[in-house]
Amino acid sequence: MAQRVQDRRAEETEEQRNSRLSDMAQRGQDRRAEETEEQRNSRLSDMAQRGQERRAEETEEQRNRRLAVMRQRSHQRRAEETEEQRKENTFWAEHNVYVSDNICKKNKTEAGI
Repeated sequence: MAQRVQDRRAEETEEQRNSRLSDMAQRGQDRRAEETEEQRNSRLSDMAQRGQERRAEETEEQRNRRLAVMRQRSHQRRAEETEEQRKENTFWAEHNVYVSDNICKKNKTEAGI
């Protein structure tokens, strides 16, 4: 079965591939549009759990490769963004640090630290 799928995909044109991926994306959007908040939270929790499990099992080499790819993508995005986008991203990064600091302070206060 898996071999037939691989063979079919190897033979498909770029247009067919794009159409197939577009259909898959649309079905995913339709499913997410219909899900409840509880279902969404469950789906996101499952995704986070799988990510944690994958990272726990990865080797040092795999981790380094994953981080290198993340850095490369980040550099590429930065190279492509406009000055206005850069200012906006800087603002939100600083805002997120501020919010994170306040959450940490609140947690420490509540814990009596």
